[in-house]
Amino acid sequence: MIAKLVAISLTAILAQNFVLVKFLGICPFLGVSKKVDTALGMGMAVTFVMTLASMMTYFCQNLILVPLGIEYMQTLAFIVIIAALVQFVEMFLQKYIPSLYSALGIYLPLITTNCAVLGVALLNIQEPSYGLIECMVNGFASGVGFLLAIVLFAGVRERLEASDIPKSFQGFPIALVSASLLALAFMGFSNMQFGI
Repeated sequence: MIAKLVAISLTAILAQNFVLVKFLGICPFLGVSKKVDTALGMGMAVTFVMTLASMMTYFCQNLILVPLGIEYMQTLAFIVIIAALVQFVEMFLQKYIPSLYSALGIYLPLITTNCAVLGVALLNIQEPSYGLIECMVNGFASGVGFLLAIVLFAGVRERLEASDIPKSFQGFPIALVSASLLALAFMGFSNMQFGI
């Protein structure tokens, strides 16, 4: 069991990274990655939401949707669950970490529509061998993969601020080039087999 959970984690963080391999969650990845501390806050918020969303959507699917025969409502139900979790995170940050709340700005409520969060919830349900523990581990590890990607990218972008970049590449173009190089680096993990 532990070997399976480690394999799920390594696959979600490295080989099937939601941002750099599956290209989900690009909006906050590009929008909140100008500073490492802001990227770290966003990554932790997404990790928290992904983990809890994986647990809650598992229960929703298996205790409500399947018994009632309304599996076709899963996308709507999952978005409602994710929206409630994001609202909770938003209220927590506004009350206890107002500097991070203001730094994240509009991108914090956009976690609700972050396709990576919805993607991990839907992929957990589609995997027939995943129980509750596997779903939560996959959700947490996918969040850690998002955190790793956004913090690495923010570090690169901070270094680029002090670099001499040709005028035509300054700003968003060099950010896209850097993101593509980071994605290429992570694609190197895509053929690794972790024994799931």
